This record gives sequence, C-alpha cells and structure tokens, in this order.
Amino acid sequence: MDDHTAPISVAVVLKGYPRLSETFIAQEILGLEQAGLKQHIISLRHPTDKKRHSMHEAIQAPVLYLPEYLYQEPLRVLRAWWKLRGHTGYRAVFRQWLRDLWRDRTPNRVRRFGQALVLASELPAGIGHLHAHFLHTPASVTRYAAMLRGLPWSVSAHAKDIWTSPEWEKREKLADCAWAVTCTEFGARHLQDLAPTPDRVELLYHGLDLDRFPAPLLHRGERDGSDPAKPVRILSVGRAVAKKGYEDLLAALALLPADLAWEFVHIGGGALASALKQQAIDLGIGDRVTWQGSQAQQAVIDAYRDADLFVLASKIAADGDRDGLPNVLMEAQSQGLACLASDVAGIPELISNGETGVLAPPGNAQALSDGLKRLIGSPQDRQRFGSAGANRLGQRFSFDGGIARLAAKFGLPKAAPQPQAAE
Repeated sequence: MDDHTAPISVAVVLKGYPRLSETFIAQEILGLEQAGLKQHIISLRHPTDKKRHSMHEAIQAPVLYLPEYLYQEPLRVLRAWWKLRGHTGYRAVFRQWLRDLWRDRTPNRVRRFGQALVLASELPAGIGHLHAHFLHTPASVTRYAAMLRGLPWSVSAHAKDIWTSPEWEKREKLADCAWAVTCTEFGARHLQDLAPTPDRVELLYHGLDLDRFPAPLLHRGERDGSDPAKPVRILSVGRAVAKKGYEDLLAALALLPADLAWEFVHIGGGALASALKQQAIDLGIGDRVTWQGSQAQQAVIDAYRDADLFVLASKIAADGDRDGLPNVLMEAQSQGLACLASDVAGIPELISNGETGVLAPPGNAQALSDGLKRLIGSPQDRQRFGSAGANRLGQRFSFDGGIARLAAKFGLPKAAPQPQAAE
C-alpha cells in the first residue's frame, strides 16, 4: 500500500494475548493504534499470565479468542464449517490444507484449520487485511482464513518461528503473503533467500519506545566484588527455556572466584525454572540466586535500575530455536545498564563487542565467566558500556522510525505516536 491509500481495519492474529514476554508486540499494537490504525486482536490461546503490563491496559483494540482446542468448542467449529463450506474459496483452501497436512501430520495442523474456519466465519465487519505475528502457527491460521475470505494478509516474523519452521512452509507462506517484516538483519537475509523476490521481506527493527522508560541512570554504584556486604548485582530477564542458555550462565557463575562478591537475580517464567533452581543448588550457588518469576514491566524496570550488570547467555537450542534481537537487552540498555550477552542471532546487531557491551561465544561457560569476572571487578567498564549502549540504542533502534514504516504498509500516511507516561 502507498501513502495515499485509505487506512483499513486490520485483524492482528497472535498465538496468545496478553503475554508478559511479548512486550514488543504489545508496544507495536499500541503504537499503531496511536497512529490511527483500527485493529482487532485475534488470539489463538487464552492468557496464562496472571499479571499484565500497563501497555495492555492502554490498548483499546477488542479481542476475539478462537477455540484453543477444537474439542472444547465443537459446535462453534461446526457452525463455522457449515457457514463456509459453500464459499467460492473453500475447496481451494481445503486442498491447500490437505497438502500441508500430508507434509505435517500433526494434531496442531488440524487445529490450525479449525481455528481458521472460526476466524473466517466470525471475522468482524470492516476488516480488510489480516496480519500475523510469527510465521508458524499464527501465520497458518491467518493464511487459511485470508484465503477463505479473499483478503490480503501479511506477517511479522521474529525468532523461533523462522528457525523451527520447515523451508517448504516458509517458501509457500512468503509467496502467498502481501508482505513480510522481520526484526533482525540475519533473519531478513534468510527469509529473503526463500521469498519469490527479496523485496517481499523487509528488515524492520521493532526498536524500543523510550517514552515508556525513565531516562538512563547516569551514574551507578562503585561495587567491584571486593566487599561481601556490597555484592555486585547481576540481572537476567528471560524465559527459562533452552535457547536462553541459563544452564550455561549458572555454570559460569559457579566458575567465578570464591572470594568475589556477587548476587544473581532472574526474572521470568518458563518450563525449565525448577531444573535451573536445582542446578544452582547443586553448583553450590543457590544462596546467591534469587528467582523472581514473571513480573509486570514496572517491576522489571525497577530491577534494571537496581542492577549493576545485565547478562543474557542466549544460544541455539537443539531444535534450532534461537533468539532474534531480545527486547530485554534494549530495555536494559535504555537504563544505562552494561550488558554481557552471547555472540549469536541478532544480538551483535545491537551490541558491538568492546564498544557498547561485551559478547561471549554461545554455550561457552568459561568465556562467559571470564566476561563476568571482568565486569564485576570494573565499575568503570560497566559505566562506559552502559552509557555507550544507551546512546547507540537511541540513535539506531528508534521505535518511532520503525512504527512509521510499518504504519505506511497498512495504508497510514504517517505514524505519530503520542508520548505516554513511563510504566
């Protein structure tokens, strides 16, 4: 769409809403809403987080929840099928789904088709475009529903969806969609190689809306690990899943000299949380580790400002899953917090080793421990990296610039998000 096309109403398809771990999606929805785009959120799952970010409260878009599992709402699925079975596009969509099912014989593939039937049947009036966040399940549901209704669709690809989806599926979706965006250069290159033409996929950093955050701290404490009464506070925020590398981070912490004073705080839920807690105990560092679980964003911001050092030990998981450009690194930098992270995925696009932070090889506990030792003992380095990271974040990863480009794709001539109070 060009800048002179009238804005349309968009159905935004998400795997789950709201989610504490997907602040970048909520930020984008709110930014587009403030820019004037009318949106209707479609969620494939009901929320499981007990807390919400203030961004979620600010979003005005209505939410439609599809059947999470088809057996839970069989009559709703049957009504949708009955309504759509005679539509012009139904047979073509059904044939496409059968081809997909032949190559991916899973219950999830069946569920996607049922959810797409319900979405196409119950699509709110006035919707002229469907947009999926994530190239795997949400894009499948979006694609089938768009075909059923004869509407264009687009997709924002992020991380796991890119690297765990089969190539045949990525190729076909990129051929069918009107356009796609993704938030890392290395992800964009991969998808452009699979798309019918490279311009089908655009690199668009989601950036960070700095209006939601207080100004970075100009000066932090001088703790250097020499005083047991004043330990250096190390923070990490992220889900306890394999690609976040928390088992490597715990191993690295255990390798630090016994007389170095530090404490580690983790924020986030995740399936591996119990195993990681036991690992910390087995390594003899359980008394230095605090597990805070999932938190709303204001509590996370407070943790950034209380910390001396932020660490994220991302790596490529056994199934190929990996980070894109983790939002928590940008959030930490927004507060002037020095970052130690893995040299993997899109992270080097944000952190230049030795300039705006420190990078370590993924999965290398010893290298990670060496980086920790250096930064724990040098408040001067932490101050330098924190300041440089905050400056580069503001210069290169502008939320306003990214949201303006995205708004134009939806037909809005210009995005001008209104400032809002920090959370």
